[in-house]
Amino acid sequence: MAGSENEPFLSQADDPDDGPVPGTPGLPGPTGNPKSADPEVPDPEKLQRITGVSAAHSALIVAVLCYINLLNYMDRFTVAGVLPDIEQFFAIGDSSSGLIQTVFISSYMVLAPVFGYLGDRYNRKYLMCGGIAFWSLVTLGSSFIPREQFWLLLLTRGLVGVGEASYSTIAPTLIADLFVADQRSRMLSVFYFAIPVGSGLGYIAGSKVKDVAGDWHWALRVTPGLGVVAVLLLFLVVREPPRGAVERHSDSPPLNPTSWRADLRALARNPSFILSSLGFTAVAFVTGSLALWAPAFLLRSRVVLGETPPCLPGDSCSSSDSLIFGLITCLTGVLGVGLGVEISRRLRHSNPRADPLVCAAGLLGSAPFLFLSVACARGSIVATYVFIFVGETLLSMNWAIVADILLYVVIPTRRSTAEAFQIVLAHLLGDAGSPYLIGLMSDRLRRNWPPSFLSEFRALQFSLMLCAFVGALGGAAFLGTAIFIEGDRRRALLHVQGLLHEAGPEDDRIVVPQRGRSTRVPVSSVLI
Repeated sequence: MAGSENEPFLSQADDPDDGPVPGTPGLPGPTGNPKSADPEVPDPEKLQRITGVSAAHSALIVAVLCYINLLNYMDRFTVAGVLPDIEQFFAIGDSSSGLIQTVFISSYMVLAPVFGYLGDRYNRKYLMCGGIAFWSLVTLGSSFIPREQFWLLLLTRGLVGVGEASYSTIAPTLIADLFVADQRSRMLSVFYFAIPVGSGLGYIAGSKVKDVAGDWHWALRVTPGLGVVAVLLLFLVVREPPRGAVERHSDSPPLNPTSWRADLRALARNPSFILSSLGFTAVAFVTGSLALWAPAFLLRSRVVLGETPPCLPGDSCSSSDSLIFGLITCLTGVLGVGLGVEISRRLRHSNPRADPLVCAAGLLGSAPFLFLSVACARGSIVATYVFIFVGETLLSMNWAIVADILLYVVIPTRRSTAEAFQIVLAHLLGDAGSPYLIGLMSDRLRRNWPPSFLSEFRALQFSLMLCAFVGALGGAAFLGTAIFIEGDRRRALLHVQGLLHEAGPEDDRIVVPQRGRSTRVPVSSVLI
């Protein structure tokens, strides 16, 4: 029953969720001790041999990717920086204004799985070049739309999602294939600094270019020119490293892509991926709502407090709130991302669940401050800005850590697909609908009150309070992630090292001799 010829055969677990049995002969590594679940950190020379890219060139690639990520978010939030002017130009209400962001995010969300599939199988550099070139052309075209064609603005903003989907699903996987362990975490933190900084620059560029040019259309003509530079840098600087090579041992076979259906099945059975994606969805909901509506809300607050004149039809909306909110977004982003990565890195040595716990603390901590920022807006604009600063700093602690969690609980050949479906989930339930939902709630509340600047302010104030409750739910999802993170990380690493085989539809059967020929039968039917 326990013959030596059967032991290696039976050491493969029937359940793909089970790891190798410690002490099983036939597995690489010392008997009784499978290879460490902590990834080996190669020295710079060995890393260069593995990836074909020097340390200096790898850092340059990250710098280029960071520049493009910053540009993506800068373009996304330029519209929010001139939103009151767009409302005046097209004569639209809050719900239609929210639809601008919703259409863009919906397109981005639908196209992300397509580029995720392509990014796991084809040259990632050329996919990004094509997507960003298309995005630049469409963004430029959106600045020439006449006031009677609001639907055309919605269409062009939807097409902008092509470029963002081609980049956001692929770029983090390039960083994952160039670095490992703490090096990867640091590089991801640099990459994700671009999200809040780019968002803040979008507000600043939108409001200041409009003021200088005297026309909000010119705000949409800044990023396309920078996009041309981005395509050239991608083409000339970025190289394609081998997928997953930095995480494999030298004697491990290379990983081959599996079918799309197998990828989806594996991701659906990965609780750390699912729960962290739900937590990130809450982050997307909150940031998407604040990104579009915070400057408009702050302007309405100043009008109610008598600090600024109202924005009347036919006039340019003059306010410093887009500039101030943009600066706050930049500063809190740099502070929050750096703080989150550093706290997580220090705690990781003593607590392997540090990453999801830091994310949970950030979201749960931000919720009361975001609530207070909205609740205090009618009493003091200074207090509102202080609470926004603290809330956004805590919220920004999640960005780089969530990306790192995905990269170490998912194997390299399906990371682009995982990025894509995290984007789909986060935007489908997060910022695809949250700007429109907030605008719709605001419009519905205003119908019940007499028309006034106060009713416009109160309607948007009550609607934005929803963000605090969604943030608390996201914190609970990250607490759930902490329960499963250790096991999922170990399974992914063992798979990369060739020590764990993932069972597919036919892999739960074995070949046994039967009357002179081989026959596949279920493992469970074999009597030992």
